[in-house]
Amino acid sequence: MNRTTSPKRSSHFSRTQRLTIVTGILFIVAIIIILQLWLFTATMNAYLGGDTGILLPAALASLVCLGLNLGLLYYVYGLDR
Repeated sequence: MNRTTSPKRSSHFSRTQRLTIVTGILFIVAIIIILQLWLFTATMNAYLGGDTGILLPAALASLVCLGLNLGLLYYVYGLDR
């Protein structure tokens, strides 16, 4: 009895499903970037007004945004595997 094996697929998502996922991730990244720009503007406004206590929390929030974006980028690269 001859058994044929199916070719290994690179992903369990079809091309259109991957496109939809990547588009959704792109919108999430855009929202995070807009929030990060708003955070930077608010932080600079507070700093120039003399409030230096906001710098550390703002820097930590910005690092969280960076981590989210890097995690989403890692997920997008994982879709091609």
